[in-house]
Amino acid sequence: MTNVTFLNPEFFWLFLLLPLLAVWYFLKRKEEKPTLKISSLKGFQATTSILPKLKPLLFVLRLLALSALIIALARPRSVDVSNKTNNTNGIDIVIASDVSGSMLAKDLKPNRMEALKRVASDFVQERVNDRIGIVVYAAEAYTKTPVTSDKAVVLQAIEDIKYDNVLQDGTGIGMGLATAVNRLKESKAKSRIIILMTDGVNNSGFLDPQTSAEIAADLGIKVYTIGIGTNGNAMFPYAIAPNGGFLFKMMPVQIDEKLMKQIAQKTGGKYFRATDNSGLERIYSEINKLETTKIEELKFVNYDEKFRPFVWLAGLLLLIEIVLRNTIFRSFI
Repeated sequence: MTNVTFLNPEFFWLFLLLPLLAVWYFLKRKEEKPTLKISSLKGFQATTSILPKLKPLLFVLRLLALSALIIALARPRSVDVSNKTNNTNGIDIVIASDVSGSMLAKDLKPNRMEALKRVASDFVQERVNDRIGIVVYAAEAYTKTPVTSDKAVVLQAIEDIKYDNVLQDGTGIGMGLATAVNRLKESKAKSRIIILMTDGVNNSGFLDPQTSAEIAADLGIKVYTIGIGTNGNAMFPYAIAPNGGFLFKMMPVQIDEKLMKQIAQKTGGKYFRATDNSGLERIYSEINKLETTKIEELKFVNYDEKFRPFVWLAGLLLLIEIVLRNTIFRSFI
């Protein structure tokens, strides 16, 4: 038996009585033999029966029966413990990522977009009990994956983020934020947050970022804003080469930090600036610590009582002893 415990292990002290009973039996055994003094044994035929020598087996059976009863009294039982976690404060998260051409700048390695994808993937894998959605935006915005608990879908959506011609190039912060808010407005989660990332200045879209932030605040949605880009100049793509690749040159990094701080402050969030890969990792780590999910762990314990076989065994051994004592060994007792 595995995972067996005893409810009343104190009954095992009774095993100390068994050696005393054995000593008592063998001391009393001589008294059970009748004695008769005669002058000669010539008139008695020697017997070859081994039954008298086997008589102690009756006492052994009784000791075994007592041992089985002691084990039964100790209440052996197997224990099966299962845990179930229940979210008491689940969090719905939308990651809204800028995918404009400037995200190919090389001040983060290998570029801003790839660095962001790696860090965001690590963040998603750590949020095992939360639902996460992905929104991408440039001049326009769309939902890449709705809020879901399927982490494989979310991770694949992050992996598929890239610069392409699906969205008009530009930076529509208001559009990205509004789309993210739209994904959370029907959420029943007790906590809803948006991680809004950009590396530029709002220059596109028909929605004002301040208006989108006000809507988020009215709905109780917290926005953490992240500005991505080094201080000073960085290698930006500025044209497409004949082979289809990008041409890069040093250009000044411009991020509307004032706007990003206002969005975070208005919604109860926080603004961060990521100037390199390690800084971006630290930011996501801090957000991960700030937004913790309360988990209620329910433990279920199932006990399977094992004492019954020992009771049956004790009864069987006593029955065998009684039968033998009143049949085979009857004339010797």
